[in-house]
Amino acid sequence: MDEPIPATGRQFEITYGTARAVVTEVGAALRAFEVDGVPYSETYDADERPPGGAGAVLIPWPNRVADGRWILEGDPQQLALTEPDKHNAIHGLLRHVPWTVTEHAEGIVVLHAMVPVQPGWPVPLLTSIGYSLDADGLTVTHTVENLGSRAVPFGVGVHPYPRAGNAETDDCTVRLAASSVLPVDSERLLPARPSRALEGDELDLRSGRRLGGVVLDTAFGGASPRPDDPEQLVRHSVTDSSGHGVEVWADPVFGWVQVFTASEFPGRGRAVAIEPMTCPPDALNSGTGLITLPPGEGWTARWGLRPVG
Repeated sequence: MDEPIPATGRQFEITYGTARAVVTEVGAALRAFEVDGVPYSETYDADERPPGGAGAVLIPWPNRVADGRWILEGDPQQLALTEPDKHNAIHGLLRHVPWTVTEHAEGIVVLHAMVPVQPGWPVPLLTSIGYSLDADGLTVTHTVENLGSRAVPFGVGVHPYPRAGNAETDDCTVRLAASSVLPVDSERLLPARPSRALEGDELDLRSGRRLGGVVLDTAFGGASPRPDDPEQLVRHSVTDSSGHGVEVWADPVFGWVQVFTASEFPGRGRAVAIEPMTCPPDALNSGTGLITLPPGEGWTARWGLRPVG
């Protein structure tokens, strides 16, 4: 009798030297990333659902859509309410479906999935995600192709939980390359007011803040590269007291980042998610940060995890 398949499907391991990552078949999620046996992302058992959306790929929108409703060229759309307690559609359409592996070698795995026409989503998309390891760490490459006959707006996000090795989360410092924050209501976590600049604000994390006592489920905007950055990448990080940790880098199109502090990540306790996003919560209604893809055209962008210190 064949071994039972775990809840997250088959597990695809990739390696480069002492670096190792594991990607799941269901949701194409990042389940582990480590170097020299030191963990740089939170992990979980293959036979449990990803806690707190850990490692999830958020396509064709990240975060929330109020009431699951939006309008495409005058046509009302109604998505399934996948966050029923808040009456929202959350985190896209591909978190719980199996992806198809099209390439799997020692240091790379590439998976594809289709966003088919369905209630609330009238344009088919083909998307892929490639995870690759090299001497610099983990690089994740997204592509999206419009297979339909009309243009469609979309967004992309991811949900990693970076960690600074074995340091306790509350002893670590988080830094964000974000210059604004989007206030949300406390009940449904939907935008309540326009974004505000972070100059002089206690939520300004550009210079770093110790995570002890910090509670966030917050969307930050204005994420951009430093002017002197030779790679022109957006850079966030979680580091321990010695400066050792992990950088979450992204192409500039990921101009938003959601930060979520989990109080009870299994086997870990406190953990922090740093989620690069191309658009903010409820973007299918506000239009902010959406990428519009004409028929037959494609889009690609990258982000990754890199040990630092």
